[in-house]
Amino acid sequence: MEPKVLTGEHFINGDIACAEGAIAAGCMFFGAYPITPATEVAERMSERLPDVCGVFIQMEDEIAAMTSILGAAWTGVKTMTATSGPGFSLMMETVGLAVVTETPCVVVNVQRGGPSTGLPTMGAQGDMMQAKWGSHGDYEIIAIAPSSPQEMFDLTIEAFNLSEKYRVPVFIMSDEVVGHMSEKVVIPEAKEIRTVSRIQPKGRKDQFKPYQPGENGVPPMPAIGDGYNVHVTGLTHDEQGYPVMSVETHKEMMDRLLGKIKNNLDDIIRTEEYLMDDADIVIVSYGVSARTSFTVVDVAREMGIKVGLLRLITVWPFPEALISALSKRVKGFVTVEINMGQISREVQRCAGANAPSYLVGHAGGTVITPDEVINLIKEAF
Repeated sequence: MEPKVLTGEHFINGDIACAEGAIAAGCMFFGAYPITPATEVAERMSERLPDVCGVFIQMEDEIAAMTSILGAAWTGVKTMTATSGPGFSLMMETVGLAVVTETPCVVVNVQRGGPSTGLPTMGAQGDMMQAKWGSHGDYEIIAIAPSSPQEMFDLTIEAFNLSEKYRVPVFIMSDEVVGHMSEKVVIPEAKEIRTVSRIQPKGRKDQFKPYQPGENGVPPMPAIGDGYNVHVTGLTHDEQGYPVMSVETHKEMMDRLLGKIKNNLDDIIRTEEYLMDDADIVIVSYGVSARTSFTVVDVAREMGIKVGLLRLITVWPFPEALISALSKRVKGFVTVEINMGQISREVQRCAGANAPSYLVGHAGGTVITPDEVINLIKEAF
């Protein structure tokens, strides 16, 4: 069914914009469990999915919500759930199942202060490392960080496109401030929105191998009931999908699961550069903290300090090559984030001994002010 896109200009918050982006992308199933500050995503989806003959189910907990979107995805539809820190933690085992079964889905994390119950109504960016390493074993995922309600709409569509293209869970790492701030959001006509559908198998059904890699190392994905023999398991499996307990099979499977992301970094990674051409101090930031960082660059320039901003739109996979290249020509990096240094450590790792890396961050509850960053720059450089 054609998505019923609410075209035009709207004054809405980020959570609602995210839900509208999901509808525009063709999402047809939402597995819900309410949690502050992400509940508005679920509320909006419960209102909108009936418009497109989609299905909204409130599950008994976050584990069930995550599991439900995997099952629904195998029926051939695009699926999503939304949560915050505590729920994100509960979902992590099933994230690993999504990775190994190559089940496309989108998970929205509207971050709040933690650990544990923490600050339910106050923002933070403390789940960034969990997005990459929260489940067990080695794996690659994609995580993007919107900085505005407009991007909550636009990047939700992008999240679905990447998820379908690479058959991988994609995280939208928002935060309470972006989720709850209201701004103008422009929603284009449906015909102007680029959406991606999963690759369908071709050839004889009796010869189909559900995990035989196709384009970019990604296998085609039929829907359950299409007549293909499909075995879905969290165990190490061969191209036929059947469990094989051998080192060789595990290596082959893992090489492909990691490779389909690592071999397509240029297609996946997105960043924004602001006044970077002559910058000798680079601010690295994302999400709501990048909004502070734009102001810092302008103020620093007025003071005669050549500061530029590298905004991470894609946080995972991390833009290692870009940071490494910059480290060879700049005086240093300043990472601005509402946590105690999660992405800052990645910047430092990639810069190595070429350039120092500093953090402006705290554990959550308030946004970082421009003065905090300016003071650090003046002290460090």
